[in-house]
This record gives sequence, structure tokens and C-alpha cells, in this order.
Amino acid sequence: MKTKQFIVVDPQGIHARPASQLVAAATPFASSVELKTEEKTANLKSILSIMALGLKQGATFTLQVEGEDEEQAFTALTKLISETGLAQ
Repeated sequence: MKTKQFIVVDPQGIHARPASQLVAAATPFASSVELKTEEKTANLKSILSIMALGLKQGATFTLQVEGEDEEQAFTALTKLISETGLAQ
């Protein structure tokens, strides 16, 4: 299992557009991919699940990837999150 903690830096938080980008990036992988906060866990392959987290600027979340292709999925998703300026 691979994990990494992020802080949302986008002033709009994680809204529909970045959520859909995350889903599109996570879906091709066989691994289980989740975003976790202290209170909730969201399946990164479900836009509704991500939106339900209600992550605003300054919120902290953990990306958790586990499965047969976790290394590739983790690399792709951490790169997307960082390059889009969504979180750091």
C-alpha cells in the first residue's frame, strides 16, 4: 500500500472539474484508490464520492493506493495532483 498526504491549495477546493480529472486518471488502474480525510473515505473512481468529501482550500487528505498496479497508479495520481495545482 502506498500513501501520501496532501493539502488542497486550489482556492475553489476540489470541485467538479478536478474531481472528474482524478476519476479519469484513476479508473484505468486495477488497484483500489481512495482519498481519506479524518472523517470520511472516498473511492477515487467515483466522482460523487469525491464531491461528497467537500474538500475546500486548506483541507488535508491522504491518497491511498493498494493493488497489483499500485506503483503505476500512485505515480500517475500524485503527478496529476501536483501538476494541476490542486494540492501540494
